[in-house]
Amino acid sequence: MKFDTNAMMSVSEANQNFSKACRLADQNGSTLILKNNAPKYILVEFSMYEKSHTVSDDELFAASAELMERNHHVYEELAK
Repeated sequence: MKFDTNAMMSVSEANQNFSKACRLADQNGSTLILKNNAPKYILVEFSMYEKSHTVSDDELFAASAELMERNHHVYEELAK
């Protein structure tokens, strides 16, 4: 995942100026918050979070079919 360096800030800066962190997330889609110069948190709008954790029925059925195909021998054994 790539991040714009303008949408990064330290934990201490985010703590001192949370409204700036929120503005960055609004402008860039997210704000990467660093702790000890390493990525630690991502601030995103809630609707973006919901979208990233929602699976459509088609995606779910496709994943299920793939798992059943890949593990058909296990299902056959269980059916005995």
